[in-house]
Amino acid sequence: MIRTTKHTIRGLAITATALSGALAGSTALADQVFIEDLIVQGSACIGFDCVNGENFGFDTIRLKENNLRIRFDDTSNSGSFPNVDWQLTINETANGGLNKFSIEDITNGRIPFTVEAAAPSHSLYIDDGGRIGVGTASPVVEMHIVDGDSPTLRLQQDGSSGFTPQIWDVAGNETNFFVRDVTGGSRLPFKIKPGAPTDALFVAADGDIGLGVTNPEDNLHIYDNDGTASLRLDDGSDGDDLQFVLSGDKLFIAFENTIGSELTIRQNGQVEVGLGDLEVNNGHNLVLAGGGSVVVNGTTLNVPDYVFAPDYELMPLTELAAFIETNSHLPGVPSAAEVNAGGLNLTEMQFALLEKVEEQTLYILQLQEALAVQQAQIDSLQAAR
Repeated sequence: MIRTTKHTIRGLAITATALSGALAGSTALADQVFIEDLIVQGSACIGFDCVNGENFGFDTIRLKENNLRIRFDDTSNSGSFPNVDWQLTINETANGGLNKFSIEDITNGRIPFTVEAAAPSHSLYIDDGGRIGVGTASPVVEMHIVDGDSPTLRLQQDGSSGFTPQIWDVAGNETNFFVRDVTGGSRLPFKIKPGAPTDALFVAADGDIGLGVTNPEDNLHIYDNDGTASLRLDDGSDGDDLQFVLSGDKLFIAFENTIGSELTIRQNGQVEVGLGDLEVNNGHNLVLAGGGSVVVNGTTLNVPDYVFAPDYELMPLTELAAFIETNSHLPGVPSAAEVNAGGLNLTEMQFALLEKVEEQTLYILQLQEALAVQQAQIDSLQAAR
C-alpha cells in the first residue's frame, strides 16, 4: 500500500508533466487538465512565490505572489442567462498604489466594494439579526454607528444627475443632535439639546405642529404642564421681545421688561389694558367680540363722571349742530384724519365716547323735561275749554 501525501501528489504531478512533455517531444511544462474531481486533503498554495515545504499554519488555500487576483469568469452566452464576470483584487499594481481589498464588477468596469488596509476593526459588521454596525461589533438597532467624536451620516448630492450639488450632515454629540448644511457654510438649521423633553416637537399626520403635545388641535399647539404656556416674538433688535403668556384663565401680552402686562384677555372676554398705550394704526379698528369689555388699570384716570356734576356746562344743541356741520365729528372726539395720522389711543377714545354718551343722556333728560312741560300746558288748555 502506498501512502500519498500532498508532497508526493505534487511529485507525481511534476513527473506526469515531465513525462507528458517528453512524449510531446518538448522540454516545456504543459498545463495540467483534470477530467475528474480534485480532492486535496491538506493545504494548497498558488502563485509564483510558493515554495516547497510552505508553512501553511491554519491556511487552507494560500495565494502568494506580487499580483493577487481571483477571477470569476462566467462563460454563459445564450438566452438571458447572467454572465457578468467578477474579481477579488488584493492591492493595486502600480508603485505607490493603494493597499486594499476590492470586489470588482469586471464586465461593467466598476468597483462596488473596497476595504483599505489599516481600516479599524468592525468598520462594517453585520450581526446574526441583520443589524449593521459601523465601528461596533454589537449593533443594537438596524444601523448602529459608533465613533469617539460626533458620529455623522453624510448625504451628498454630487451633481452627477444634473441637479445642483448639495451636502447635508446628520450628527450627534454631547452638545446636541444637529443637521448641518455643509454647502451653505456649515450652518446648523436644526438642533436638539440632550435632555429635551418627550414630544418637544411633534408633527401630526395632518401637518399640525405640537410643542409638548402629541395630539395638536390646531396648526400650532403649545402645551406646558407647569401652569403657563408662552410664545415669544424676537425681531433681533435691541428692543424688548414681545411675549404671549397663557396662565390660568388669562392671556398676557407684554413686552419683555415692562411693568405688568400691556394687554390681558380674560376667559370671560374681559380685556384689561395696562400702563402702556395700545395703538391701532393705519386706519385699522380694534373690535372686541362676544360682548367683551375693556378695563383700564394701574393708573389714575379721569373717568367722565364729571359730566353729571351740577356745574358741568353742556354745549347748547344749536352750537353742537354748528360744530358737527363744520367739523364732521363730535367735539372732544378725534377726527378720522387725526386717527390715521397719529394712531388711536384706545383709553382716550373709550373715555371720549363715554363722555359723549353721558352728554347724550343729559340732552335726553332735558328733552324729556321740556316735553313734560309742554304736555302739562296742553293738558291745562284742554281742561279750560
